Amino acid sequence: MIGAALGVIGGFFGARQYMKKYLQENPPISEDMMRTMMMQMGQKPSERKLNQMMTSMKAQARKAGK
Repeated sequence: MIGAALGVIGGFFGARQYMKKYLQENPPISEDMMRTMMMQMGQKPSERKLNQMMTSMKAQARKAGK
């Protein structure tokens, strides 16, 4: 009984850590997705603007992770 409880708790924290690492390495929104969203909103995406948005998203993700 105690072993099962420890396994569930350990599995939860292990899966949580794995998902944090996975999402940090593979963000859910890529540059292509962002370019498509901007085009759908009627904006012409420049490389500079895309880079700014990606940098700010990465900084925000790092800040939220701490």
